[in-house]
Amino acid sequence: MSVPYKPRFCPHCHARAIIRKGTRRNQHRVIPLYLCKSCFRYFSTETIARVKYPPHVIIKALSYYNLGYSQSEVSALIARHHRLKVPRRTISLWLERYKPICTFNRLRAQAQKLYRPEEMILSYVFKHRQTYGYKLHLAKLALLKRALVHPQDYAKLQTYLHTVMGNSFPHHMFVQEEVDTNKPKLRSSQVNMNLPPVARSRKANLANDLALLGLVLAKRNKERHPQIQDFMLINDSSTLACEVPVYLTPDNIRYFLQAGFRVPLTEQDGPITGHIDIVQVRNGYIHILDYKPEAQKINPVSQLTIYALALASHTKLPLRLFKCAWFDEKDYFEFYPLHCVYPRYVR
Repeated sequence: MSVPYKPRFCPHCHARAIIRKGTRRNQHRVIPLYLCKSCFRYFSTETIARVKYPPHVIIKALSYYNLGYSQSEVSALIARHHRLKVPRRTISLWLERYKPICTFNRLRAQAQKLYRPEEMILSYVFKHRQTYGYKLHLAKLALLKRALVHPQDYAKLQTYLHTVMGNSFPHHMFVQEEVDTNKPKLRSSQVNMNLPPVARSRKANLANDLALLGLVLAKRNKERHPQIQDFMLINDSSTLACEVPVYLTPDNIRYFLQAGFRVPLTEQDGPITGHIDIVQVRNGYIHILDYKPEAQKINPVSQLTIYALALASHTKLPLRLFKCAWFDEKDYFEFYPLHCVYPRYVR
């Protein structure tokens, strides 16, 4: 695959002195090559290497199929949108190759009975401080009822994910009003809770592989988030929604303090708002995921803990049901937000 933007470092020696140096051609595409001026080795930025067809066509085929289209319909869609004739047998081989990563295949047959491909995902645009594309996978929302131990807990999450699209949701909290200076509206990424060190586990996760494939469709750096979100929403078995708006008010904070939590936000006068990149349900937990390029170099524990506190507040679910993680194509770091703010776990 040829990524339209320049790679950040050499995959061989990790040096950053890289220049564009020629191309390689095959039947359907031109692949740009790069030269590392440190180790003098050539490389391409292909995620899917040694394939005849353009990688973005392969990724699109996976998504078309997991939206509910048949293999013959996928072949017709590729011909219409990408002007390539791909045999049904080739599409079948692609699906088999990526079956371990694109786990939605486990739910696909049931999902097809509930929704047509064009109805599978509900999209809604929020005009907050900037434009956010909220998306909800309706089929997975109906099928993952057993993902949490107690069905009533799952029902509360379902209700919130539907409520954010209604008129009763306080969208005004997400818009900075210049006249409202007494109660400033802060974004969760601007708040540092000064939390004590928390045990975070570094682990391999399918989110890394899904992100790597999703990035194939990103033509510019700013497209990374939406392309990864869309790919995970369509192709994995646990992602329910993307760009989920959440807010934490002073009243919410006081509730946690009265319940014995250590939430170092007592001087906050206005709401703290944010948008969760990805909400998943699996293994009995609600997972809050944030895609962070170069994840190893950052520590967004405060931001993710605020997300968890906010979502727990407005779903009326216990914080013990939540896990948080941030990830990129290589690394996945996970922690329990409860361990950050509850005295029994805080050291």
